Amino acid sequence: MVVCMGSINVDVLDRRIIQALYVDPRAPFSRLAEVLGSSEPTVSRRYRRLFDDRILRVVGQLDSQRLGQYDWAVRIRCAPGSAPTVATKLAQHPDTSWVQLTSGGTEIFSMIHSRDGEQPTPLLLSQLSVGRQVVDLEAYCLLHLFATGLSAPPGPSDLSRGEITQLLTPARDRPSIDRPKTKLQDSDWPLVQALADDGRAPYRQLAARTHWHESTVRRRVEELIASGALFFDLDLASDAFGVRSQALLWMSVAPTNLRDVGPALAGRPEFPFVAATTGSTNLVAALVCPDDHSLYEYLADEMTALDGLTHIETAPVMQFVKMHATMAPRQP
Repeated sequence: MVVCMGSINVDVLDRRIIQALYVDPRAPFSRLAEVLGSSEPTVSRRYRRLFDDRILRVVGQLDSQRLGQYDWAVRIRCAPGSAPTVATKLAQHPDTSWVQLTSGGTEIFSMIHSRDGEQPTPLLLSQLSVGRQVVDLEAYCLLHLFATGLSAPPGPSDLSRGEITQLLTPARDRPSIDRPKTKLQDSDWPLVQALADDGRAPYRQLAARTHWHESTVRRRVEELIASGALFFDLDLASDAFGVRSQALLWMSVAPTNLRDVGPALAGRPEFPFVAATTGSTNLVAALVCPDDHSLYEYLADEMTALDGLTHIETAPVMQFVKMHATMAPRQP
């Protein structure tokens, strides 16, 4: 997914590095340099600058559905002036992701993950309550993911087909949902957290975090990827690619059309995330556009052509507080 963090300047080589990492997030710098026609020190230095400036971060993520776990989306409406404080506290919890201030900064959207496949609702969800700072909250169980947030590069590609072919590896493929579910071991969590902090961390660094032998770490990462339990995505500052308007869409779709509308939206590059949910609406999606006018045009034209769509509530994203597992820098 992409995140807006203010005015950002990247050149063609920066964009090519970013797009190459969408194809193979853990590609060695030597391979990136060979494919992109640059030197390894230059590619490494450019990536480190993008990483340090929080323009780009590769993040290791768990596929909850593959693990038999449950994900929830929550909307929290706050008293005036309280939303930033509540959002920051929520973002600090390890089981949250995509904590966003929406609707003029009075509402919070967040994903909440459960690490316990035997527990249908995460513990954090039961701890949320209405009080002085929180006016109202709604929780939606994600029943089915049409688009998972496993991103594609925004905008036109600066890579040739030949360069993309050279970079393609099985690590970017998602296994079939028909494959048996996988169970994580308790000993896997330090590895999972290390990859969430930095999905490009070398195996020797992962070995230091887990206190495993480097060969054991390599083997376990490969096993988790092959099973579909682990995948890699990118947190990207959207201004780097001209994306300056994002919104969450809460939609009501006639049940007979849900199987058509969900995949139709998921097949469009403007929708990195689409899911069927429980609750007062039955479909939620994230829409990214270059600007507010483009957002309006999309809502007025493209969305009206979907059969069975009876209601849309649009919540503009004002600020990201947390992405996958990365806290966004504070806004001035």
